[in-house]
Amino acid sequence: MRPHIITLGYKDLERSRRFYEQGLGFKASSASQDDIVFYPTGGAVLALYPRKLLAKDAAVPPKGSGFAGLTLAYNVKTKAEVSTVLAKAAKAGGKITKVAEDAVWGGHSGYFADPDGNLWEVAWNPFFKFDQNGNLKLPR
Repeated sequence: MRPHIITLGYKDLERSRRFYEQGLGFKASSASQDDIVFYPTGGAVLALYPRKLLAKDAAVPPKGSGFAGLTLAYNVKTKAEVSTVLAKAAKAGGKITKVAEDAVWGGHSGYFADPDGNLWEVAWNPFFKFDQNGNLKLPR
């Protein structure tokens, strides 16, 4: 079993689309509709869907606060890229929650929150490599 679609709940579609498309460079799929947007990511798909409708679909309350127990991660090929991506996210309207710093596991990472508070880690891991398509290859 593996995830095919990762869906983030949004409060304001236009704000979220500006952040992901204009700010971070995501390209929306033609499968997108009025209230849902799909972004191909080279494997799994990232989707944006109204937070209230997503909560209703999952049969949970839409109100939440604090840490939801979930982060998304974007790995980069060089240590310097971590700060570059964090700066891009901040310029697009994201909030830096942890500045880039060396990590105890031997890499370098930082975090930002998108306009709806979804957390993204940006990490350089010297132990992970990428294939010719830019997919992360984990050691066996």
